[in-house]
Amino acid sequence: MEWQPVWLTVKLASVTTLTLLILGTPLAWWLARSNAWWKEVIGSIVALPLVLPPTVLGFYLLMLLGPEGPLGNLTSSLGLGTLPFTFAGLVVGSVIYSMPFVVQPIRNAFESIGKRPMEVAATLGASPLESFFSVAVPLARRGFLTGSVLGFAHTVGEFGVVLMIGGNIPGETRVLSVAIYDHVEALEWGQAHMMAAGLLAFAFITLVMMYMIDRRFQDRDA
Repeated sequence: MEWQPVWLTVKLASVTTLTLLILGTPLAWWLARSNAWWKEVIGSIVALPLVLPPTVLGFYLLMLLGPEGPLGNLTSSLGLGTLPFTFAGLVVGSVIYSMPFVVQPIRNAFESIGKRPMEVAATLGASPLESFFSVAVPLARRGFLTGSVLGFAHTVGEFGVVLMIGGNIPGETRVLSVAIYDHVEALEWGQAHMMAAGLLAFAFITLVMMYMIDRRFQDRDA
């Protein structure tokens, strides 16, 4: 059993999930509370990875972040080099690809709160920022838990995007899904089976966790 792709996958999923919680929370709040007519345009862009083939997304990220792309030129001019075929590039691709799985549950949770709790907090003298952290975030914890589990699990199962933008560099971008592909291509069925069985067990545990989270909050609401 190769453990390096396993730890790299866990590291990628952890960094991606944390990044999505930091970036996705204000975005989900704006989508839930804004009255702008064009907010659904932004919402559609966020949800685009749900219907876009991963290889298409990976290809355009490769073009944007590559040495000839606009973002690649920017990172190079800043002395950061180019992101494709690096762990940082994997994080960027994973954040974009898993974004709807984190943003949408949090947005739904914020929308279910309604305006009344925030208005009550404001009448008690709380600032908007205080109301957000003391009222909105605790009431939306179901969305945060669901988004975290889905974002982590979805990143673990990525293949097309990570292969396109990260390639297959051992210790740097060779995540678990790519390692399984390598073993199958080399007809190393035993190693492929062990890794695939591990992902199957992980997927089952994720579904059980989602069910338990849902039941816990249903029982609490009842």
